[in-house]
Amino acid sequence: MSIRTADQTDIETLSLLFDNYRIFYNKNTDIAAAKSFLLNRMKNEESVIYVCELENHILAGFVQLYPYFSSTNLQRLWMLNDLYVDPAHRGKGISVQLIEKAQQLAINTGAHALMLETGKDNDIGNMLYPKTGFKLYDAVNFYEWKNLTHG
Repeated sequence: MSIRTADQTDIETLSLLFDNYRIFYNKNTDIAAAKSFLLNRMKNEESVIYVCELENHILAGFVQLYPYFSSTNLQRLWMLNDLYVDPAHRGKGISVQLIEKAQQLAINTGAHALMLETGKDNDIGNMLYPKTGFKLYDAVNFYEWKNLTHG
């Protein structure tokens, strides 16, 4: 098993994993859109995607991170936006290895922090993240404004 940076040769399998990830979050399946979205992130270097590749060249999971910056800290931050492991490969420590790779990216880029958000009902994630060094930060309110003209 190895954790490595995804590239465009991974797009077919990665798109399937990404589609399943979106289904987990109650989105409709759309493999073509998933593929297009991921290819655009790769081509435009807008995210970093790590995959877990098993010995038989099967992709078992991925993590996707987006860069952003903290004005108050005057430093880079990384948003761990997506983390998914195929159900057939869960319970093998893959999520932990993907998170550790993300943490290493934060260290290597001198980032102030690695941030993430997850649903209150994501029981697995809410047990996993504290085990990998994340602290629940409840000192602020999280607000969202949706552009209703954009679906």
